[in-house]
Amino acid sequence: MQAIECQVQSISSLTDYVYKVLLKPSSAVDFLPGQYLNFVMSEDDKRPFSIASSPNAEFIELQIGAFGEDSYAMQVIDHIKASATVTVEIAAGNAHLRSDSERPVLLVAGGTGFSYIKSMFTYLAEQKSQREVIVYWGLRDESACYELEQTQATINSLANGKFIPVVETTSASWQGKEGLVHKTVMTDIASLAPYDIYIAGRFDMVGILRDDFLAHGAEKEHMYADAFAFI
Repeated sequence: MQAIECQVQSISSLTDYVYKVLLKPSSAVDFLPGQYLNFVMSEDDKRPFSIASSPNAEFIELQIGAFGEDSYAMQVIDHIKASATVTVEIAAGNAHLRSDSERPVLLVAGGTGFSYIKSMFTYLAEQKSQREVIVYWGLRDESACYELEQTQATINSLANGKFIPVVETTSASWQGKEGLVHKTVMTDIASLAPYDIYIAGRFDMVGILRDDFLAHGAEKEHMYADAFAFI
């Protein structure tokens, strides 16, 4: 991995608990859609975050969910807020987009796992991909939603794109899908056998999705998640 100094371009709130960080690297960076970086707090403290931006973007985008005043992620947010420049190591992760595949793409994320799939569907839209691209994003409630219109516009720009946000607990005003995201996937799609499937979320969630998707026809060699190395 290459250590790169970055200027903190901006930091903003997407929700009460999710921050959007834009970093301007001091030199060109090379990564694949779906890879992650290590945020360097110190030489002995390096913390992984998915890269939300396309490799073609001017800025490196991170979406960091931070809960609690002195949590693992909030310490990173506080470091960014206090710094004009930060250092990242880029890039790592084997669950990146297989751009040479012609199979349809299924992207499934829970919470801020959205950053992982955003890099991929944004890149596919930039490449004017003709592949079928289906994006499912699971959220605990409506307050956790962000960038829905922006995401819908990007997916709509694809020749064969579909975006389905799924909320577990909804109000009467919610017009979309309700329930558990992976259950919705399996209701909507009769068999997962044809798909390249990319998954991001909490490790326990990813483990459940893997087992249930395999039982629903998914092919193990066409399922990708960095969490698979740890569960």
